[in-house]
Amino acid sequence: MGKRQIRIFAFGGNEVAPAGLVDENGKAIIPDIAMQWKRTKETCEYISNIVTSFPEDDYILTHGNGPQVGNVLLRSEYSRPILPPLPLDVCGADTQGSMGYMLAQILANQLKTKGINKQVVSIVTQVVVGKDDPGFQNPTKFIGPSYTKGQAMERAQIDGWVVKLYKKDEMGNEIWRKVVPSPVPLDIVEIDLVEAALEKGMVPITVGGGGIPVVLEEPDKNGVYHSNYGFTFEDGKDLKVYRGVEAVIDKDLASALLGTMLLKRAKEKGEGVDVTLTIFTGEDGAKLHYQKPDQVNLRHLTLEEAKKYYSEGHFPAGSMGPKILAIIKFLEGGGKKAYISLTSKYLETLEGKAGTTIVRE
Repeated sequence: MGKRQIRIFAFGGNEVAPAGLVDENGKAIIPDIAMQWKRTKETCEYISNIVTSFPEDDYILTHGNGPQVGNVLLRSEYSRPILPPLPLDVCGADTQGSMGYMLAQILANQLKTKGINKQVVSIVTQVVVGKDDPGFQNPTKFIGPSYTKGQAMERAQIDGWVVKLYKKDEMGNEIWRKVVPSPVPLDIVEIDLVEAALEKGMVPITVGGGGIPVVLEEPDKNGVYHSNYGFTFEDGKDLKVYRGVEAVIDKDLASALLGTMLLKRAKEKGEGVDVTLTIFTGEDGAKLHYQKPDQVNLRHLTLEEAKKYYSEGHFPAGSMGPKILAIIKFLEGGGKKAYISLTSKYLETLEGKAGTTIVRE
């Protein structure tokens, strides 16, 4: 009997909400719920075809939530006169629930039409980060709506936000936005639930948006654990008490951590498991000299080649860079093979005809 195969599929937020839509005047269109359902169905059609091609394998879905959490924050901003604002960890949980619901329902329905009766389950997932992560000292992740400098400074004074210049518009006006830390993921609180779902033959959806960022609290000298909003816990010893923090975790790094944790835990149990990580993007794989006349498609890379190109700065921080870094961490953590692919070209990517395949050796 061969090794158990687990395929982790990491989607961007645009796999649920279409990106780049504009009206006849060139103004950006914010996708409504009907558009989001339509886009989700397109994504799930591709995934159901993959499951049909490899029906004996196990599958895990992860997803980004950038557009969606931005919308939640925007609603929260507009409703400030009548409702209290939402903290970022709660916004993350909100999007995990709504996006997980959409993906789970449509994928399960899609699989049924192909005679595959797999239950798809969404897990609202907490991901542990370190209190001393350097990201907390230098927040860099832009989130939420745009402001003038004056508005941003007012929010910084009243609400304690960290704000930074985002860019200038075509008229030269400064656009400012809130920034939050983007710490490195260290642990997944609900990993047991993910494994339990896999053992039952389910398709778990987890670490949505990189996971809800939480830190592990230490007890004070009296053995009391302090959490958010003045809550304390003191019953028992060596408790694992978590509290949410204002941060955003990179979903590809969280997906890589998920893969390495599954491999490590399987090894500790003496189980034979192979895990592959696929990061779905809007581009047909990684490229050198992106959008330049000498652009080169990178169809196959070794880990060492990926590390070399990454260190040389070939992959921008705002696009392919985090995906390559996540794959490097996944392969260094025990994975043997990872892919960067369009959802529509996954099967071609497996054949080396599309996308990018990165192998440990």
